[in-house]
Amino acid sequence: MSARETFLAEAAKRILITDGAFGTEIQNWKLAEADYAGNLGLSHEQKGNNDILALSKPEVPEAIHRAYFEAGADIAETNTFSANRISQADYGAEHLVREINVESARLARKVADEFQAKDGRPRFVAGAIGPTNKTLSLSPDVNDPGYREIDWDTLVDVYKEQAAALVEGGADFILIETVFDTLNAKAGIMAVKQLEAELGREVPIMLSMTLTDLSGRNLSGHTVEAFWHAVRHARPITIGLNCSFGATQLRPHVKTLSEIADTLIMIYPNAGLPNELGAYDEMPDTTAGFVGEWAVAGQVNVLGGCCGSTPDHIAAIARQVTGVAPRKVPSLEPVTRLAGLEPFIMAA
Repeated sequence: MSARETFLAEAAKRILITDGAFGTEIQNWKLAEADYAGNLGLSHEQKGNNDILALSKPEVPEAIHRAYFEAGADIAETNTFSANRISQADYGAEHLVREINVESARLARKVADEFQAKDGRPRFVAGAIGPTNKTLSLSPDVNDPGYREIDWDTLVDVYKEQAAALVEGGADFILIETVFDTLNAKAGIMAVKQLEAELGREVPIMLSMTLTDLSGRNLSGHTVEAFWHAVRHARPITIGLNCSFGATQLRPHVKTLSEIADTLIMIYPNAGLPNELGAYDEMPDTTAGFVGEWAVAGQVNVLGGCCGSTPDHIAAIARQVTGVAPRKVPSLEPVTRLAGLEPFIMAA
């Protein structure tokens, strides 16, 4: 079976578990500049460039993947949130984008296959693509609302470069996550569709939106309903929410999305809201109790954690939803396809 078919078959049996935060886990290693820089000979300081660790200190992301799988995760998200040409330019490492993504996916694939071999339970790798630090919808100059720092074609090319490397390294899906700008996400979708055409096979897409205010909108002003209808044509294998807030603040938006989306729902919230020092205090069982309510209500198919979540949070969530039936995907009418107009719809 294909990765999509296997994933859907597993999701029909139980609520699947994705992993938790990577950044805070990396911070626990208390790495120095030399650890990040390694022997790569880069001219810029690398401390804080978590993605580069796939090349300079691969034992760190590998250990984190292993900890999440040991906690009960079914899905490893690659440590590539900022592994794109735009974000890596801040570190003078844009020429290493392909290598970073290939090696990050290989690390996740290696550990996933190791755990699957132990018990026969399928494990999956989601190639994580962050939003970059640019936006197609908004101007960074208040005096020139029409100005953009990047154009559509450039961003599609940036996303395609990253997606191709992740697939080369062994990713099953491309996860376009923390979507604060819906147009950026649509550029990511276009990139994956172009990649599919070149490879001659499907590359399943996961999409995850992040909300920037309690009214339930992202930075480009879209509600969860608007976001779903803007990306539904891509036939994502999962649609959902991540980061944003803690589980309690996401509750009404999870309910809304679960009622309208004719695909799997994947939610991975922060471990509560940060305290005055920017740390997350919500205990694993508390987070698990909150997201467990969504599971019992039949609103989710995949659960995990974002900022502040740890392997302990993931283990608690896995325990909480054991034996709870997954959400049934509603049968909605197929997406209307206008012959010959799909490229224009996708670019809109």
